[in-house]
Amino acid sequence: MLTLFFLLPSSAFAEKEKKENVFNTFTLYWENDTFGGTDSNYTNGIQLSWSTPYLTNNPKDEHLPGWSYPVINRLPFVKNPTAQRAISLSLGQLMFTPEDTQTKELIEDDRPYAGYLYFGVGFNSILSNRKDTWQFNVGVVGPASLAQETQDFVHDLIDSPRAQGWDNQLQNEPAIEAVYETKWRMLYSQNHNGFGYDLIPHIGGRLGNVNINANCGAEFRLGWFIPGDFGSCPIRPGCDINPASYHDKTGDFRRIRTSVHLFTILDSRLVLRDIFLDGNTFKESHSVDKKYFVADLTVGIAVNYRRCKFSFAYTFRTKEFEEQRDPYAFGSFTIAFTY
Repeated sequence: MLTLFFLLPSSAFAEKEKKENVFNTFTLYWENDTFGGTDSNYTNGIQLSWSTPYLTNNPKDEHLPGWSYPVINRLPFVKNPTAQRAISLSLGQLMFTPEDTQTKELIEDDRPYAGYLYFGVGFNSILSNRKDTWQFNVGVVGPASLAQETQDFVHDLIDSPRAQGWDNQLQNEPAIEAVYETKWRMLYSQNHNGFGYDLIPHIGGRLGNVNINANCGAEFRLGWFIPGDFGSCPIRPGCDINPASYHDKTGDFRRIRTSVHLFTILDSRLVLRDIFLDGNTFKESHSVDKKYFVADLTVGIAVNYRRCKFSFAYTFRTKEFEEQRDPYAFGSFTIAFTY
């Protein structure tokens, strides 16, 4: 069913793409705390995204699905008809566990077990050096997210002990959220050897029963032939979802220079609600006292080669709740393929 979901939109545009050399992109994100030497807190995340190319929107543009026009022409910041626009579809799952996963008892002073399964639709626009993104997510938190089943399957596969406390996870709750983020690409510089740097500040926020927060930060990139996109980042709406938007318009990917660069990202959040710490919205559930200010520091490396973009990053996150003993870290791997 997942395969069919992503094949349907891509096949709808296949004939048009062949004629005009415009390309869609699949992106796979995987995040796991194994890279940080732990198995707790935000312990795993996976997301598969599909996106259209960035093109100037007009009534005859068949590259954007017809249902997107009434929405994208009304959303603040992305409705400018002179901007390049793209649609993205995402399917993802996040899971969270306490530090001690081998006890069946409820651990009152540690975070709840929780899973989140979601589907997102993103509306993206680029105008000059600015990118705006709206994403609307619907999904479910609780046993219906299949987080326990997913983790058990993976742990059995790698011969790792199963977590024993999933009976204490948050209860089933429908999830809905709206997310906005804007980015600016500035301070770009490159010498005759292709070595350069740029800075990409961002600001945004989330509203819904899963998260209510405001965030801001910036990414600094340093390397050879830095692509003209809007950076790399861990799983979150607003990330660059179409690295192929800036390829050679002839469609000859062999002409694209290989790009290698290092990046570092600082993101800070003012958190008013986090269901994974505050517990269920409409039912009694386990909860902890969240911290209202959380920050992430991410360092990584990215490589663009013809149709593909690869990146690996390591994220350090400050404490998210009062009872948390230590900050923690997780790694993320991203691969994007343009076709």
